[in-house]
Amino acid sequence: MKQIYKLFFILFAVVAVGEAQTPPVEGKTVQERLGYPASARLLVIHADDFGMNHSVNRATMEALEKGWITSASILVPCPWFPEVAVWARQHQDADLGIHQALNSEWTTLRWGPVSSRDKVPTLLDPEGYLPLDTPAVTDKAKPAEVEVELRSQIARAKSAGIHLTHLDSHMGALFGSPNLFNVYQKMGHAYDLPILEARSGSHSAIGTQPPAEEVLVEKLIEIDPGVNALDWAQWYQNQLAALAPGVYEVIVHLAYDDEEMRGATYDHPDWGAAWRQHDLDMVKSAEFRQFLKDQQFILVGWKDLAKALPRS
Repeated sequence: MKQIYKLFFILFAVVAVGEAQTPPVEGKTVQERLGYPASARLLVIHADDFGMNHSVNRATMEALEKGWITSASILVPCPWFPEVAVWARQHQDADLGIHQALNSEWTTLRWGPVSSRDKVPTLLDPEGYLPLDTPAVTDKAKPAEVEVELRSQIARAKSAGIHLTHLDSHMGALFGSPNLFNVYQKMGHAYDLPILEARSGSHSAIGTQPPAEEVLVEKLIEIDPGVNALDWAQWYQNQLAALAPGVYEVIVHLAYDDEEMRGATYDHPDWGAAWRQHDLDMVKSAEFRQFLKDQQFILVGWKDLAKALPRS
């Protein structure tokens, strides 16, 4: 009987220690879990598509180095990934995630999976590339093959010496169905990385309920087609000024409106060369940076947000 009581005491002590190491998050906002007041507005300024081509790379590198953005995510399957890897090894403090890709959206700049094609046949279009748009992923991709490819992308980045801070989803493809989202969520757990998901809007889970304490962002701010170039900066300011306390992410797409970028996106003006130059001009402008200060936004990256995740 004494042995039973002793065993019970040991188990109770282990559980108690484990609970003591995991700070309670119930009732606290993400900003409070990070040490800020509940009234604070935290903002990630994030660039997608790092690695797509040299034009995107040089714009994103400059923006990270000069603090115009606070994080970026990498398209590992793309042809200019090696340039990113070299830069990342030289900038170990850079806040970099994987822009997990199941699409290859440009007509003349295509890429396939990192995995061997025979292992992921449901991820391929008839030409052997990742498909142009997301419905093909939702309709055809088998979750087991999606997992193979996502793990391959993460493994390639890690083997290249890139320190990863988060995962997100290229073109939102992993939000297309509960099965795809579950694979996305599984990758976050498997690699102990936060995933980009929002409580509301375009990057919120559909048909599944992720643990509330793992959802770190309230809403994404991303400009839509139809905004006039002259109104570009004002559109962002209007969206941001209206935000309540919480954690938010602005997603930008950076590049130079140069010959390389125009060639890659010649038939795709939305998110094309001019679009990306507008985003670059906006984040680098003194006016925008002053606006963020005046609005008292606290700029953070994903390595900061990761501290708000519950730890076992």
